[in-house]
Amino acid sequence: MRITVPESAVPVEDIDLYDPRTFSEGDPHAIWRTLRHEEPVFWQQLPDGRGFWSVTKYDDVCRVLGDHESFTSSRGAILKMLGTPDPAGGRQMAVSDPPRHTHVRRPLYQLMTPSALRPRIPRIHAAVRKLLAPMTSGDTWDMGVAMTALPMIVSGILMGLPEEDYPDLVRSGLMTVAPDDERFQAGGSAEATLHQAHHDLFAYFASQVRRRRRNPPPDLADSDLIGRLMTLRVDGSRLSEGEIVSNCYSLLLGANVNTGHAVSAAILQLLDFPAQYEKWATDESLLKPGIREALRWSSPVVHFLRYAVEDVEIRGRKIRKDDGVVAWIPSANRDEDVFTDPFRFDVGRRPNREIAFGYGPHRCIGAVAAQITLELTFQEIFARVERFEQAGAVEHLVSNFTAGIKHFPVKVTARR
Repeated sequence: MRITVPESAVPVEDIDLYDPRTFSEGDPHAIWRTLRHEEPVFWQQLPDGRGFWSVTKYDDVCRVLGDHESFTSSRGAILKMLGTPDPAGGRQMAVSDPPRHTHVRRPLYQLMTPSALRPRIPRIHAAVRKLLAPMTSGDTWDMGVAMTALPMIVSGILMGLPEEDYPDLVRSGLMTVAPDDERFQAGGSAEATLHQAHHDLFAYFASQVRRRRRNPPPDLADSDLIGRLMTLRVDGSRLSEGEIVSNCYSLLLGANVNTGHAVSAAILQLLDFPAQYEKWATDESLLKPGIREALRWSSPVVHFLRYAVEDVEIRGRKIRKDDGVVAWIPSANRDEDVFTDPFRFDVGRRPNREIAFGYGPHRCIGAVAAQITLELTFQEIFARVERFEQAGAVEHLVSNFTAGIKHFPVKVTARR
């Protein structure tokens, strides 16, 4: 997703937030600022007869994401699938509402707390160092490619997946969240790409489940996230194999649309502000607030879709039962009523009420792991790099769901 400082309003009749190329080639932040000021609850009619509401103000985004009794996740959570009931609805954590959502989330989260993650930090740190090792080799280094791979090394450790499988899983994940991006397409269309990615990922996780059933470790429930899914009970019953696999798929995608883009987007922005980079790099007290600002700035997850359970009103607009409502996270994170000077990257921003990991019951279950990963990554970068210089064109992921930089060539001046 392109990140800009909007210079002018966009004619409302020209707004298209469905087209993935709006985010890779257009100016989505100009669109969102226009909507926040002129039409914060906006209906977009699609040529095929479907349509959806967009909410762009911080408070409205939090309301839609936080009130599961008025806005359900169970029919689907991604705009690409608008109007098509998600077949995993009610069975997969990402597309279910409390209380079932809570019954699956709570035992998984027990493996994602700071204390549970502490023994895994050395492995995560070693993997981060390995990923960043080529950065200071003197050659051009593609930060976009590296940071796209960053979340997989963490989710792979937490899910107990073989390292040799990571590259294929990264590609399948990108095919799922960016099926319109020709670089990741298979079969010549977005639909064929989605079908192939779904097939490959479900088959992969089914094989992982079978492997654990054949040779279960003595501590299966605590071994990794897949083992926990295999042993947890919901309403007294274990999950079916289909439910286990579906939730593995959801966990992988949830991890892989987040962490890395916060790094790429922050460094890209700070190329023009080297003093701000150096301030962040050398003042340890700014590490965490700077990361929170990087998350606000990048907003890696662009939207979540919900459906109205009953007729409801937001800012005087009547949203009818079953209407799709899209909550735009990057717009909420630039709301002028919540953030002072929101189009300025400020590593010391306080307060900072960013919602990059979502809001409400579905706030990212891996937020703690992502925070730890970002801290390790930025610490390594700050210790090694005095200055970045852009060494080629930046290419953005073609997606209306995840904000990614797929190519960002840089030259690095190493610290002495």
